Amino acid sequence: MDISQKQKDGQEARNLKAVLFDMDGVLFDSMPNHVKAWCGAVEQFGLHMTPQEVYMNEGRTGSGTVDMLAMRTWGRRATAEEIEEIYRVKSALFNTLPEAAPMPYARVLLDNVRARGLRIVLVTGSGQRPLILRLLNDFGEYLDEAHIVTAYDVKRGKPNPDPYLMGLQKAGNLQPWEGIVVENAPLGVRAGVAANIFTVAINSGPLPDTELSDKGSNLLYHQMTEFCDDFGSLIDAAKETGNNAEGNRKNG
Repeated sequence: MDISQKQKDGQEARNLKAVLFDMDGVLFDSMPNHVKAWCGAVEQFGLHMTPQEVYMNEGRTGSGTVDMLAMRTWGRRATAEEIEEIYRVKSALFNTLPEAAPMPYARVLLDNVRARGLRIVLVTGSGQRPLILRLLNDFGEYLDEAHIVTAYDVKRGKPNPDPYLMGLQKAGNLQPWEGIVVENAPLGVRAGVAANIFTVAINSGPLPDTELSDKGSNLLYHQMTEFCDDFGSLIDAAKETGNNAEGNRKNG
């Protein structure tokens, strides 16, 4: 893999030290549950959200999603009380649904990341505590709470760069070129790109590929298995790029 052909607009991958993962649709097959919970909850308050909109807005904080719907329907921002109540209902509905299974090959990929000596960081727009506890229960051998970024860690959620910049900080105050983002959502891809991090998109949902590629992803896959197959060569290529850059610096 010639990684240099995939780097653009400052999004470099060299001297890699960490992989920053989204949660829903990347580690857990949880998006269908989020669709049911969001669509069901907002209808109770006179708002409307289509399944496609849930996928399009995945990664946005709960308050940001409610605000967006309120502006569209009510012509104003939601109050803090409205946000709290709508998100409470959404979370309650979500918790009544069957537990989402881990994404196929998620553990294989995490094993590969760990075998390469790279740090694993989870970056989610969710603020639902049960989801974080489930994550720690199912993937606790790969990460701890100190390496998880949630909606409560940042003021601005995805598509702003803040969540992934915080992820770099929690990974050890890394530079953007020392990490890779793995995302499945348009807002998440935009956030990774805005943070100048090499961003891999895995289109695990119903959206067209262009919704991810047009947002600036460096690589796009349709299955986690495809990314698993390429992961080793990607890391090797990034290492070679870093070595070449270091050699050029010394020679210069």
